[in-house]
Amino acid sequence: MTIRFDGQVAIVTGAGNGLGKSHALALAERGAKVVINDLGSDRTGSGSSSEAAQQVVAEIEAMGGEAFAHGANVAKMDEVQDMVQQTMNRWGRIDILINNAGILRDKSFTKMDIADFQLVVDVHLMGSANCSKAVWDIMREQEYGRILMTTSASGLYGNFGQANYSAAKLALVGLMNTLAQEGAKNNVLTNAIAPVAATRMTEDLIPENLQKLIQPEVITAAVLALVCEDAPNKFVMSAGAGVYCQANVYETAGVAISEPTPEKLFAQWDELTNTDGQAPVDNAMKQTEKFFAKVM
Repeated sequence: MTIRFDGQVAIVTGAGNGLGKSHALALAERGAKVVINDLGSDRTGSGSSSEAAQQVVAEIEAMGGEAFAHGANVAKMDEVQDMVQQTMNRWGRIDILINNAGILRDKSFTKMDIADFQLVVDVHLMGSANCSKAVWDIMREQEYGRILMTTSASGLYGNFGQANYSAAKLALVGLMNTLAQEGAKNNVLTNAIAPVAATRMTEDLIPENLQKLIQPEVITAAVLALVCEDAPNKFVMSAGAGVYCQANVYETAGVAISEPTPEKLFAQWDELTNTDGQAPVDNAMKQTEKFFAKVM
C-alpha cells in the first residue's frame, strides 16, 4: 500500500519550522496542496515574520507542488477564518488539518505568571479548537476530513516546569475524544500525535548527541498514517526515535461499596487498584454503564 494525498488540501499550522515544516513537505511530496500557516514568532510566541513560511512554500513549489502561506495567529478566530476562506476560495475543499502550532513558556508553577499560563493554553488549546471549528462544517458537508491534534508526553504524564503546556496538551486529548465521536458519522476522523522530536521547542531539553535520533521526519511518518484515508479514529500515537506506540486511558475493574465512607474505600484499596481487569473506556457513557452494572 502506498499512501498518497493527490487531490487533497491540507492546512498545517506552525509549518514554518520543525515538525510542521516536515509534515507540510511530506504531504506535498505525496500530492497534497498545502497551506503553510505560521505566525513567524519565536518559540515563546514573541514576534512575527512571514519569511520561514514563504521559504517552505518555495521548497514545495520547487518540487512541483502547490502551496501558499498564511500568517494567521491560531489563537485569533477571525484570522483563522480568513485562512480557511482563502483556502476555500483557492482550492474549494479542505481535507486535512494538522494542529501543530505551539509555544513554550516554561517555569515552575510557583514562578509562573498566570498570563504565561493563559497564553500557552490560548495557542495550543484554543488555537487547535479555533482551527478545528473553522474547518468542521466544511469537512462534514463534504463527508471527508482528517484532523490531527498535537499532544505531548508532558500532557499525558506531566513534566516539571510545564504546568501550562501540560494542561493544554492533555486538554487536546479531551477535544480529540469528543470530536472523534461527533465526526465519525460524516467520515471526519480525529487523532492525536505525542511526538518526541529535535526542534526549536526541544533544543534545550534533549542532549545534542541524542537529537540525531529524533529528527522531525521520524514523527512525520506517523502523522501521515494518522491523516490518510485509512486512518484510525480517536487514536493517540506516541512517536520518537523510530519507536511508535498507542497511548490510552485505562480503568481498573473497580470495587462497589455500599454505604461508602473514606474508611471503607481505603480498606478496599488493593481491590480498587487491582489492574487485572483494567480496560480502556470508549466514552463517558460506557463508564456510567460500567458503574451501574457493577452496583447491580
